[in-house]
Amino acid sequence: MLYQQTVSHVWYFAYGSNMQTATLCGRRRVAYRRAVPVRVPGWRLVLDKPPLISLAHSFANIVREDGAEVLGVCYELTSEDHEHVELTEGVRIGNYASVEVQARLLAEPDAAPLQARSLSSAKRDDRLRPSTRYMQLLIEGALEHGLPDDYIAALRAIPAEPEKAAARAARGMIDAAMRLARPRP
Repeated sequence: MLYQQTVSHVWYFAYGSNMQTATLCGRRRVAYRRAVPVRVPGWRLVLDKPPLISLAHSFANIVREDGAEVLGVCYELTSEDHEHVELTEGVRIGNYASVEVQARLLAEPDAAPLQARSLSSAKRDDRLRPSTRYMQLLIEGALEHGLPDDYIAALRAIPAEPEKAAARAARGMIDAAMRLARPRP
């Protein structure tokens, strides 16, 4: 199978809640052409990224680390859909930065790596924990795309806490803003 992107498409590496297609396609209103499970060497998953507003829960992030690797999903998106992902993830306001990664197909480890775009943040707070709701999104996305059982077990072992009321309320406002940013056709 040919995995090279076309000129008008971008490979986007998702490692957090965007692994779950219900989040990517539903909440963010992004369509994808293809989705493939991958590993990205030289990066490590951390769950200590603070939110834009203080809600007491952290989010997924990747940080450079020699010898490490993070698993996730590469989605082939139109350039417009990729720009929308970056908009809704707050790249323009410094919530995340766009980074280039080399993604290796889990199904074809000897194939040429995919040149992909992803998101990383220098903002970190190891006092924060993700919510159990957020971790469930990561686990569902990993299961949906057939990531290895040991990776799913590692996600399940990450300490999380019940979602706070302030986080639920903020999510509703954020979802409404996303609907305004990109209404359904």
